[in-house]
Amino acid sequence: MSRVASDQDVDIDLGQLARAVWARRLRILTITALGAAVAFAGAKIVSPQYRSETRLLIEPRAPAFASTQTNDASAGPLLDELNISSQVQILQSADLIKQVINNLKLYNLPEFDAAANGSALGDILVALHLKKNPLENPPEERVIDAFTQRLQVYQVPGSRVIGITFTSKDPKLAASIPNAMAQVYLAIQSGAKLASNTEATRWLEPEIESLRQKVSEAEKKVADYRTTHGLLQTNGTTTFTAQQLNDISVELTRVRTDRANAEARAQAVRNALSSGEASDTLGDIMSSQSIQRLKATESGLQSQISDLQTSLLNNHPRLKSLRAQLADIRTQIRQETQKILASIENETKVADLRAKELEQQSDMLQANSARAGEDAVGLNALEREANAQRQLLETYLVRYREAASRADRNSSPADARIVSKAIEQVDPYFPKVVPIVVVAAVATLIMSAIVIMLSELFSGRALRPVGATNVEATNIEEMVEEEGQGEAAPALASKLAKPSMLTAVVDDEEEPKAAPIEETPADDNDFSVSSVASYLTDCRAPLAVSISPSGDNGSAATVALARVLADTGRRVILIDMTGSGYPSELMAENPEALGVTDLLCGEAAFGETIHGDRMSDAHLIPQGVSDVRQAMRGVDRLSLLLDALTSAYDIVIVECGAADVAGVSRLTRSKEIEIVLSLPEIDEAAFVGLMQDFQSAGYERVVLMSGGEEAVMRSPARHAA
Repeated sequence: MSRVASDQDVDIDLGQLARAVWARRLRILTITALGAAVAFAGAKIVSPQYRSETRLLIEPRAPAFASTQTNDASAGPLLDELNISSQVQILQSADLIKQVINNLKLYNLPEFDAAANGSALGDILVALHLKKNPLENPPEERVIDAFTQRLQVYQVPGSRVIGITFTSKDPKLAASIPNAMAQVYLAIQSGAKLASNTEATRWLEPEIESLRQKVSEAEKKVADYRTTHGLLQTNGTTTFTAQQLNDISVELTRVRTDRANAEARAQAVRNALSSGEASDTLGDIMSSQSIQRLKATESGLQSQISDLQTSLLNNHPRLKSLRAQLADIRTQIRQETQKILASIENETKVADLRAKELEQQSDMLQANSARAGEDAVGLNALEREANAQRQLLETYLVRYREAASRADRNSSPADARIVSKAIEQVDPYFPKVVPIVVVAAVATLIMSAIVIMLSELFSGRALRPVGATNVEATNIEEMVEEEGQGEAAPALASKLAKPSMLTAVVDDEEEPKAAPIEETPADDNDFSVSSVASYLTDCRAPLAVSISPSGDNGSAATVALARVLADTGRRVILIDMTGSGYPSELMAENPEALGVTDLLCGEAAFGETIHGDRMSDAHLIPQGVSDVRQAMRGVDRLSLLLDALTSAYDIVIVECGAADVAGVSRLTRSKEIEIVLSLPEIDEAAFVGLMQDFQSAGYERVVLMSGGEEAVMRSPARHAA
C-alpha cells in the first residue's frame, strides 16, 4: 500500500524502486533467460543470408600501346562527385540488371520470384483487397524487383570507389552476381567508347580528304604570290630585301664604330705631339716597329752619356758626339710619330666614305622594304589561311589515328577497373546469433525492470512525501559541488532521503510501535538535557557545539540530547569529534563504520559517513577509522560540511569532547552558534571559566547542560529498545 496521503506532494523513492527490482531478481532473470532462448530459437529458424561485395575504381584509362596518346587532361572524363554518382545510377539501371539476369538465368530461381509460389497469409490479404496481387505484375518485373531489393550500390565516402553488394540465401550466387554486374558494366563502358571511336573514324575520313585539297590550294597561292611580288625568303622566315637591309645596318654600325675609334686615336696622337708629352703610353705609337727600334737606340745613347759624364767633362768631344746622335734619334721619333698620325687620319677618312656609301644603300633598301611590306599584307593573309587549314588537317589526322588504333574492342578499356572481387562467404550476414541473443536478453532485462518499477510507482509504494529534507539535500549537493565534493553529494542526498536504519526495519516488518510515554513534567533542573533540548527547539538553532570537559560522561549527555531532539520529531545529526570516539560507541551499530576522519582523509564519500542511531531516529557521523592526525590537517574543510548539513537537518550537534575555544573556532566561521557545556556534575568554577573564555572569543550563546544519565533513561527511544 502507499505510504503517502492523497493530498500530499510526493516524490519518487529511487531506493524503493531499486529494492523492488532486487527483490524480484529471480523472476527478472528467468524472463531474461526465456527471452534469450526465444531469440536463439528464432535466429536458428530464420534462413541464413549471405552478402558479398565487389568494388570498382572509376579512373580514366587509355590503351597501353597507343603511340598517339594525348596528355591533355581535359580529353578524359571529369571525375567529380556528379560523375561518380552518375556511374552509381548506371550500375542500378534496369538495362544492366536485365542483362545480368539473362546472363545468369536468374528468372529460373524461386528466390527471385517468390510471389509465384504464394502463401496462405498472402492469399488471404489479396482476397480481402488488403494487398495487391503480385501476379498482376509481369514475371520480368517481379524478378527485377526481387533483384533490386537485394542489391546495394553505393559510393565509398571520400573516394572514387563504387561498392556493389548483393544478399542471397546462396553464398555462391551472392558472390557471382556482383562480379557479373561489374563485368557487364565494364563491357557497356568499353562498348560505348568503341562505338564513339568508330563513329569518329567514319566522320573523319571524308573531312581529312577535303582538308588535304584545301591545304594544297592554299600553299600554292602563297608560293605564286611570293614569286609575283618578289617576296623571296632567305631562311624561311624573312625576305631577301629585309635580310639585305639587316646586313647593311650591321655593317654601317661597325663602320661608324671604326671611324669613331680612328678619330679618337688620331686626336690622342695630336694631343701628345702638341703638348710635348711622352708618346710611350699611346698604343698606336708603341706598336710601330720603327718607333720601338728608335726608342731602344735612344735608351742606349742615354746610358752611354750617363756613364761618360762621371769621368769626362761636358765639353768633351765624345759627349758632344753622343748628344748629337741623341738629338737626331729624337727627331726621327717625331717624324715617325707624324707618319703614324697621318695613317690614322687616312683610316678615319676611309671609314667616313664607307659609312656614307652604306647609308645610301640603306636608304634605297628601306624604300624597297616599304613597298615589300605593302605586298606582304596580302601574303600574310594567304599564309594565315594556309596555316589554319594545315593545323586543322594535322588535328584531324591525330584524332583519326587515335580512333583507328582503338577500333578493336580490346584497345578501348572502360574508365573503371575492378579493385576487389566478391568471394563466396562462409559465415552468414544474417542472422548473427550471438548479437541477437545478447540484444534480446538485455532488452528483456531492461523491459522487465521497467515493468516492475512502473508497478511500484502505480501502486504508490515507490512514492514518498516531499519535505524540506529533499530540497535541503539538493542544496547540500550544490554546495558540495561548488567546493569540489560533487561526487559525494548524490550519495549524501540519497542518504538523507531515507529514514534511519531502525525505522526502515520497523516499517517493513510492520511491528507494533511502542506505546507513547506520557510527557515528563518539566525538570526542576533548568540545565537538564530536556531543558537544553527545549531551548534548542525554541530558538531553532541550526548548529550546536558541545564541549565535554569531563570526558565521556559529558559525551554521553550529548548523545542523550541528540536522542531527545530526535524523539521530538526534529531531524538531528551528531558529529563525533572526540578523541575517544565514545559517542560512536553509543550510537553506531558497526564500530568500524566510516566517519569524519575518513571523509577528511579523502578515503570515503560524503554519503558513506552518515549512519543511523541504533537507539533513535537521529543520524550520526562517527569518528571513523582513519588516522586522526592526518584527518586534522583538513579540519578547516569541516566548515563547509557543517554549512551543508545545517541546510538538510533541523539541528547539527558537534561533540568536541574536552576542546578549547581555539579548537571550536577552527570548526566554524560563524560566532552565531550555540555552545553547550556538557557537565553531568555542575562545577561552577569550571563553568564560569569556560563561559568567560567563549564569551571573550565572541561566542555569546553559551548553555550549561547537566544530568545526562537521567535523560538517557527517560528517552522514548530507550524505552522502545
